Amino acid sequence: MKKLLHRPFFIRLRNWEYWNSTLVYTPIFPWWLWLSLKARSFMFFTAANPRIKNGGFIMESKRDVYDLLPGEYYPETVYVEAGTTFEVINEKIKRQNIQFPYIAKPDIGERGLAVKKIHSETELRDYLTHIPVPFLVQSYVAYENEIGIFYYRVPGATTGKISGIVKKEPVTITGDGRSTVTELVKQNERYLLQWAQIRALNPELLDIVLATGDQRVLVPYGNHSRGSKFTDETFRATEKLNETIDRICSRIPEFYYGRLDVRFESWELLEQGKAFAIIELNGSGSEPTHIYDPKHSIVYAWCEIIRHWNILYTISKENNKRGVQYISLAHGRKEMNAFKLIDAQLSARIW
Repeated sequence: MKKLLHRPFFIRLRNWEYWNSTLVYTPIFPWWLWLSLKARSFMFFTAANPRIKNGGFIMESKRDVYDLLPGEYYPETVYVEAGTTFEVINEKIKRQNIQFPYIAKPDIGERGLAVKKIHSETELRDYLTHIPVPFLVQSYVAYENEIGIFYYRVPGATTGKISGIVKKEPVTITGDGRSTVTELVKQNERYLLQWAQIRALNPELLDIVLATGDQRVLVPYGNHSRGSKFTDETFRATEKLNETIDRICSRIPEFYYGRLDVRFESWELLEQGKAFAIIELNGSGSEPTHIYDPKHSIVYAWCEIIRHWNILYTISKENNKRGVQYISLAHGRKEMNAFKLIDAQLSARIW
């Protein structure tokens, strides 16, 4: 029986954090409908961040979002059109002084799909043969810590607030001097669910026995869908950190609601606004991802999602009063269909 419960289906069944979004969101969808009726628009959330396409809900370009950020806050980045030759890309990268390893990721995309750490020209050539859409090449930020900071500010208010902080722990194993990497992975339920990508990314490690205490990062991306463990660290939202994040976000034109994914050296330096980089900024489509801490129940998650929906409604409604238009439902469907095509292309292989 124990062996049966260790199979992926039962692991997902026992842990709501692995349920698909339909299962998670359907029970609270009536609240979304209520907010839509009050706003008189099913697409009210697209007014949350006027300078980001669709408010940052869908089909927003990462390059366009980076262009809103002060340059000192994010890594050196190069935009690449689909179909650009290796020689042209390589020259661009060298001109910007981006060194190996660096990160390649689609300009439009989510859930960490097609995000890859590139270590060599050979790996870049391989990436080019598979990536079907425009993408970014970005300097790798080597700071050890990665978090998501959810931030909001009501238009007209002088200050904003952190509403959630999630710490991201990538797929990492620790050797015991006896077990192979494969055996260590299969002892961990979270990692077992990621077996296909772990095997694809680390074929040379699978049969190796690591020395006791030897740690290896098997999937170096801070995405829940790629195996990272999310822990709720909202308690770290001190007054000083809130002031720092608010000061940073106030420099992003008309940014009122979303999540900053940040890599940083230490909490002390982050509070001072030092030794950090924003690796991504997400708008109205952001989830308060601290809900995915395994200690939280599905009821807690529903309450947090609804709390953030209420904030999103307030911000969007205020922006609408100030002249920001909601997109039409027909246009929203068109954008979602366009995104589904991109998502399907990126989901066609293991990255």
